[in-house]
Amino acid sequence: MKKGIVLPALLLILGTQTYAQKKWAETSKGSHTIVQNKGGQTLGYSPKSGVKIIQVDGLAFKDLNKNGKLDIYEDWRKPVAERAKDLATKMTVEQMAGLMLYSRHQAVPAPEAGMFTGTYNGKPFSASGVKPSDLSDQQIAFLTKDNLRHVLMTSVVSPIIAAEWNNNIQALVEGIGVGIPANNSSDPRNGANKDAEYNAGSGGSISQWPEELGLAATFDPAITEQFGAIAGKEYRALGIATALSPQIDLATEPRWNRFVGTFGEDPKLATDMARAYVDGFQTSPKAIEAYEGWGNLSVNAMIKHWPSGGPEEGGRDGHFAYGKFAVYPGNNFETHMKPFTDGAFKLNGGTKKASAVMPYYTISYDQDKKYGENVGNGFSKYIVTDLLRNRFGYEGVVCTDWLITANEGPTPDVFAGKSWGVEKLSVAERHYKVLMAGVDQFGGNNDINPVLEAYQMGIKEHGEAFMRKRFEQSAVRLLLNIFRVGLFENSYLDPAETKAIVGKPEFMKAGYDAQLKSIVMIKNQNKTLPIAKGKTVYIPKRVTPAGINFFGQPSPEKIEYPVNLELIKKYYTVTDDASKADFAIVFIKSPISGGYSRADRAAGGNGYVPISLQLKDYTAVDARAQSIAAGDPVVDPTITNRSYLNKTSKSNSYPDLNTILETKKAMNGKPVLVSVNISNPMVFAEFEKEVDAIVGEFGVQVEAIMDIISGQTEPSGLLPLQMPLNMSTVEKQFEDVPHDMIPYQDTTGNVYDFGFGLNWNGVIKDARTAKYSIKK
Repeated sequence: MKKGIVLPALLLILGTQTYAQKKWAETSKGSHTIVQNKGGQTLGYSPKSGVKIIQVDGLAFKDLNKNGKLDIYEDWRKPVAERAKDLATKMTVEQMAGLMLYSRHQAVPAPEAGMFTGTYNGKPFSASGVKPSDLSDQQIAFLTKDNLRHVLMTSVVSPIIAAEWNNNIQALVEGIGVGIPANNSSDPRNGANKDAEYNAGSGGSISQWPEELGLAATFDPAITEQFGAIAGKEYRALGIATALSPQIDLATEPRWNRFVGTFGEDPKLATDMARAYVDGFQTSPKAIEAYEGWGNLSVNAMIKHWPSGGPEEGGRDGHFAYGKFAVYPGNNFETHMKPFTDGAFKLNGGTKKASAVMPYYTISYDQDKKYGENVGNGFSKYIVTDLLRNRFGYEGVVCTDWLITANEGPTPDVFAGKSWGVEKLSVAERHYKVLMAGVDQFGGNNDINPVLEAYQMGIKEHGEAFMRKRFEQSAVRLLLNIFRVGLFENSYLDPAETKAIVGKPEFMKAGYDAQLKSIVMIKNQNKTLPIAKGKTVYIPKRVTPAGINFFGQPSPEKIEYPVNLELIKKYYTVTDDASKADFAIVFIKSPISGGYSRADRAAGGNGYVPISLQLKDYTAVDARAQSIAAGDPVVDPTITNRSYLNKTSKSNSYPDLNTILETKKAMNGKPVLVSVNISNPMVFAEFEKEVDAIVGEFGVQVEAIMDIISGQTEPSGLLPLQMPLNMSTVEKQFEDVPHDMIPYQDTTGNVYDFGFGLNWNGVIKDARTAKYSIKK
């Protein structure tokens, strides 16, 4: 009888878990400890964080809030949706507000000059004596004081440094509050051009793929899904759990400078590519039941930009005040949503829908049929709540594009805040409007204060119970994206494993193969191509005039070889004497021009000038006499017409045309090839008849171009866009309508239309062209 009394008493004192057989084991990894649960989840925690392991039913769990018991959100056996809801109820308003922040761009280590500078113990990195993987003063501040947990990472020194930096972040945040891990993210970083801002990559070897438009040029969604799967593995090895991609805007406006980041202008192709991309990133090699179709190698995909930023009036981009309006002269608003609604929201994989959505900066002009507002999409209750959430049933995270709550610059071409349509509101009022529109997160905002101010505004209007519920609603969505990729269980990395995964040879080969399949042979008169290895080639230098870069900063004139000649020498003998060459290759890029001129404004004009797709200067004789949209209360509210009719665009690309013509003359009848880096549709009529062959590429390595030219690989890419006959057809097309230009027909009779491409035998006609054919 005594024994029967004592045993229950001991159970009350020690807990039943004391008597359960231990089913886990710990291993120290130096910076962190790994816990293997037999038949369960692997955990990781830092001894520095103060987090302890508690045992229940013989299994190990992390006591993230340090209360000595297993809370629902700490129990990896439970469904992630249940865990997210439990944690949201335990969070303070300040913690939820911090979760709504998304950091500005973070390089590792922080740069000492430019837009995204940082310090270490008050000193620049070079004078600080710290490791590259150490956290900057600014990072520590926004992680601790502002409770920020979503970090946008750009360039890093190496994959190993990325892993160590990730571990430093996770150790810090694990010991704070309720132990929410950092959800690190990246813009696209697997491009072949490592000099581009968002392609800074791992700083070391990472698989290199064509730009998104190049993936579209393969006309093969399986390649895009393969890219997502491989890049996803590399992302997770770098500590990245969210991809700020893909960009699935329907690129129906040929002059838009973000065209190259899309899957092109065709609704069906773009929809299939969007689905494939997201499936590739989000589908983990092993799904975990409690994660509801996700796994600990899944990467969240944030699709952008709802409801499509493609139809920018005149091609001017919404990063700037001069491009704040998207217009729909063809009444084609519904078509632009298809890559979202029929692609990224209807996945083949178990994750079902893209986990996050980013609206674009633009005002979708006169499309709000309920409230009648012309405001940026991130501020629009109609665009976010009525359309995205209610009509299409989207319950994932919605995050604003970067800096929409900040103030506009003093002139329309200054890269600053992008508060289109709500310019007169205060910063805090903009945050409140974003929340009331149904958005969960503020891109590019490291500061918690305006979010807390917005909370107080909501209390005054709706009461505290309403605002607490509203914050918890967003918190659950944001937490869900962290739970279902396994970060609460283990957010730590083994740097040696990271080094082995990022840039693995088989990943590099897959990326290179995709580059080859993306290259389009556009012209091959008299079967000039292929040209056998060992011949002698002349490559003229490329002249880039002085100008203004994307961020509005001046860039000097450059005269340089357009490619690394050492790479060309692997295929051909290179000469700088055209008379000694067997053939010539002229490397050019799609024409570049602005959309706004301070000189025109100073001279009494409205400041708006044409964006040209031709190499020489262009006068817009066929432009609209009256713009569809206008209005800028900050710069000049009296400008009600943004037309650029009869104005001239001074080309920044005219040296390319001169180089082609000079090379043609110098070669004296010998073959001249043009290799064009395509970022937009362009007018080929200026030079096509002067050259023997044209190859188009969308961001590939030089070796890939040479493999096509030398015949090592047969070209198979197809144009994912129309090439216009002239600028007149560009001006007459509607910004929101695909395939509505008159395409160029060359001297051999080929039409440079969507889906066109050549192989060694002529025009490609295969299953791809049949599937994605357009009806005229």
